[in-house]
Amino acid sequence: GTANHGAIRWKMFTCSIFERNSKSSSRWQKKELGSRCFLIHDDELMPLSCRGRVRGQEPNRGDIDDSLGKFSLTLIDTLDTLVVLNKLDEFEDAVRKAVQDVRLDNDVVVSVFETNIRVLGGLLGGHVMADLLRQRGERMQWYRDELLHMAKELGHRLLPAFNTTSGLPYPKVNLRYGVLNPLSRTGTESDTCTACAGTMILEFAALSRLSGNSVFEEHARKALDVLWERRQRGSDLVGTVINIHNGEWVRRDSGVGAGIDSYYEYLMKAYILLGDSVFLDRFNIHYSAIMKYISQPPLLLNVHMHNPTVSVRSWMDSLLAFFPGLQVLRGDLKPAIETHEMLYQVTKQHKFLPEAFTTEFRVHWGQHLLRPEFAESTYYLYKATGDPYYLRVGQSIVEKLNAYARVPCGFAAVQDVRTGTHEDRMDSFFLAEMFKYLYLLFSEKSQLPIDIDDYIFTTEAHLLPVSLSTTQPACQGNTTVFPVPQEEDLFTHSCPSTETLFPNNPSFAKTIRDGYKYLTGVGRAFHPLPIRCVRLHGVYRVKLVAEVSQAPEEEVVVPHAVQLISPPFLGRTVLTAGPAKFGMDLTKQEHGVRHIVKASPYTACGPIDNAVELKGRIALALRGDCMFAAKARWLQGAGAIGVIFIDHREGSNSDETPLFQMVGDGDPTEDLTLPLVFLFSREGAVLTAALEEHHNVDVLMLPKERQLGQGGGQSKKR
Repeated sequence: GTANHGAIRWKMFTCSIFERNSKSSSRWQKKELGSRCFLIHDDELMPLSCRGRVRGQEPNRGDIDDSLGKFSLTLIDTLDTLVVLNKLDEFEDAVRKAVQDVRLDNDVVVSVFETNIRVLGGLLGGHVMADLLRQRGERMQWYRDELLHMAKELGHRLLPAFNTTSGLPYPKVNLRYGVLNPLSRTGTESDTCTACAGTMILEFAALSRLSGNSVFEEHARKALDVLWERRQRGSDLVGTVINIHNGEWVRRDSGVGAGIDSYYEYLMKAYILLGDSVFLDRFNIHYSAIMKYISQPPLLLNVHMHNPTVSVRSWMDSLLAFFPGLQVLRGDLKPAIETHEMLYQVTKQHKFLPEAFTTEFRVHWGQHLLRPEFAESTYYLYKATGDPYYLRVGQSIVEKLNAYARVPCGFAAVQDVRTGTHEDRMDSFFLAEMFKYLYLLFSEKSQLPIDIDDYIFTTEAHLLPVSLSTTQPACQGNTTVFPVPQEEDLFTHSCPSTETLFPNNPSFAKTIRDGYKYLTGVGRAFHPLPIRCVRLHGVYRVKLVAEVSQAPEEEVVVPHAVQLISPPFLGRTVLTAGPAKFGMDLTKQEHGVRHIVKASPYTACGPIDNAVELKGRIALALRGDCMFAAKARWLQGAGAIGVIFIDHREGSNSDETPLFQMVGDGDPTEDLTLPLVFLFSREGAVLTAALEEHHNVDVLMLPKERQLGQGGGQSKKR
């Protein structure tokens, strides 16, 4: 059926998609193409073509296709999601399809990382759910651990990748021939990403504990040991790409996004799943380094691992959106709230998170693959805070998916968020993760067929029981002892507590978010559509949260003005401006008439070249390349006594774009005492044109209601 408003119809739609997918993604599907009939093995849904994607049957997409192994990827990746949705009949049918039809010995070269998190993780999550349902005695009585046997087979097919001198795995493996076999068509690679080598421990350890074969956990632990030993000892950071033979770093840039992300995630979650404190010790040391060098709230930057005070790029990738969720697990909610709010502002500006965006929140790479990381962090923050704001964020995700990604046969990736064009692509993680996190966000625990708190989510959102370390003994010889002295805090060895984090202060999260609400300078606070309670198939009731329909958070922005006083303007030209949350409060203090001078460099993101000319005057500076507060510090240090920032986005104007308050960079701003206002591009062009024509231009910066000549009918207001 057609989607209604977001969360209301979300559960209903998941059912129809999964039913369609489970029918089309089993191993063999007969297709007609002209007079030719052939058998195919579908891995993904092609939502524009309305058919399955089979490797070798479609144009080669390069490394992207390394996720596909002709093993019904989407079916396996979504098994435990069916249980979360309480679609137990469909789950049982899907397990039968997987057991009967899926083969894991295909002559295909696949990504070790993707096959581990999607297929091995999917088989393990499916087995855990099937075993649970069988133990309840109501269904799955025929099940005899077939998914676990398949997981063991796949684990053994991945093991040849670890046949290196360092213990770091090859990035690719042939499912039938391994790595070094002459028929394998792989084994020539010398490098792998940090996340690729460091995101094996949850699945491999779970496989060892459930099967009793320690070899899998041993190899995953060894790979983590190598990455830990190869960290930069001075900064405690790791690089992005490493040589699998000698352990030397190939790319030394360090961040929390693509190439590194789930390495940090798995250190924390390995401790939660396995109870081995060595993983927590390592995570805490890395986390301290991240917060010291990489985290510049609300931004998460990339730095050089050997010289971490140097930022290596001016853009962020969308995969880092998982990090606020990991910070919630750590108990560090303030930076989690800050970064999540920044990401939310980017989604409001561009509809979705672009695959990469600049530190000024412009599109760097416009593709959007329906990635789930932002929804994941939204779910974690709602669970940690109970703040209905995050339900509204989730609602906005659902509505944008339905409005801009939904097509007749599913949801299509967006080729460019600026144009909205679609790609014939729906990765398996969309159903495995996005559906799961959004469904859980809007569900009460009592509605779920399992106790979700009994499980840890893998990086692909597969469910592994946290009881694994107590019900299944550690494999002999696999315990790593690595005492690490460190500075401890409240959450170093404990789970976060809402009583500790929010003592009698339910507005805690809001007070943090408020500083970043209009960070991108576009749009107002999200206005949720009304939410009604409806019954779905006579079984489910969508979560009714009264707070969602309450008035959304608003912020009163006092309009300011830049009034041109000198001849020939004489106060008749008044430019509407936005205020700042830091610096001199012009509603309480008068600033006086001052000359304006354009800063050099115009972006004011470094030492000011024309400091002598600027001294005692108001600086004009272009938005972009660094935060407003950073510009203000450079200009104040150069002697400027006020700053007018001008938007770099061509054509922006105060008639079409709501005013916003400029915010700081996360650091204290008490040192900034000069007045600051912001002009959109069109108003800024009036001011710069006046300066170019008349050279000496005097202006007043003040609240708009106090402009000179108010009510005289002479003002030319813009």
